[in-house]
Amino acid sequence: MRIAMIIGGLAASLTMAAPAAAGDAFWRTFADVGAIGIPVVATGIAIHEKDKNGLYQLAETGFVALTSTEALKYGVNSTRPNGGERSFPSTHTSMAFAGAGFLHARYGWKVGLPFELLAAGVGAARIHTRDHHWYDVVAGAAIGEGSAFLLTRRLREDVQVSMGGDTHGGMVSLSARF
Repeated sequence: MRIAMIIGGLAASLTMAAPAAAGDAFWRTFADVGAIGIPVVATGIAIHEKDKNGLYQLAETGFVALTSTEALKYGVNSTRPNGGERSFPSTHTSMAFAGAGFLHARYGWKVGLPFELLAAGVGAARIHTRDHHWYDVVAGAAIGEGSAFLLTRRLREDVQVSMGGDTHGGMVSLSARF
């Protein structure tokens, strides 16, 4: 896990340190690498942890995020800021946040946060290059992150919080393992 935190932290730091005036080619490449690289790194971390169930959950997350994004993209078919088609939602952002969200949900915020920052950088890059509107990126992030948090279970659940309810009331359950 420490290696994942170091890699993610370094990559996030490089993202923040990159000059704001970098050309569109840089940002397009950054977004392409991030959209593929974050899920690939998530796969590598799950393999390194010998986390077979995590790999299944990551695959489910990626499948749901990608199919949902593509269904909306073809169903809505909105115009991109650069004049292209199928802008809504951003597939790059969706896939980056699916991988980052999986890492966060499965291994905790210390592992997930650097990758969440990188995924946000992917979304910002897509806006900067005029490949997407801000709302395309927000929708893609929500789809990726939502898929991850719906389909991924924490690896080590020392503390669990559960909620439920209906029209007659609700409940919150807290359990801890010692």
